[in-house]
Amino acid sequence: MNTYSLSCLDVALTVLPSGALYWPEKGVLVVSDLHLGRSERFARRAGALLPPYEVQDTLTRLEADIETVAARVVICLGDTFDDDAAVGGLDDDLRLWIARLMAGRRWIWVEGNHDPAPVDLGGEHRAEVQLGPLIFRHIAQVGAQGEVSGHYHPKARVAGRSRPCLLSDGERVILPAYGTYTGGLRSTDKALARLLKPGAIAVLTGANPVPIPMPR
Repeated sequence: MNTYSLSCLDVALTVLPSGALYWPEKGVLVVSDLHLGRSERFARRAGALLPPYEVQDTLTRLEADIETVAARVVICLGDTFDDDAAVGGLDDDLRLWIARLMAGRRWIWVEGNHDPAPVDLGGEHRAEVQLGPLIFRHIAQVGAQGEVSGHYHPKARVAGRSRPCLLSDGERVILPAYGTYTGGLRSTDKALARLLKPGAIAVLTGANPVPIPMPR
């Protein structure tokens, strides 16, 4: 598997093709914005019908990443579910699947703006979590250092094609959305530009994670 190595406050981190972030020294796998249950929410609220397999697709990729790095800790950086009702709408087989992924490892749910931590699925439930010099939260804070966050679903356009990307300037990391049905915010948006220092990079997701200068 091709990966890309970067550092945040001198902590060595690895970007996986999926956009997940791995901290090898601690055995920590970090993902953000799975938005599980989005197709169900669209049907429930707007009557829009989307293929109802996004939860299975997202969990399949997550399971593969967990097994590939043998993660000892998994941190979900918020918006794991598309809304509160999506947690209750999970089929029993999907709940069992998540329980199997959680078994034998520390699992931390960080609260997002779409969902509070899913309190009926076990694991730990935090507004944010500090591990060593790094702090993990859903939404980035201006001026923070050693911060790993999500929320913005960053994307970058290269050769006319938009791809999810991870953004980093050596002091903070913003993860792409991990979920199958998720939109994105261009890295040129001022909301992202004001958070990251000049010289930041965008690591494009895909079979071969590619770093480019962050488009501004």
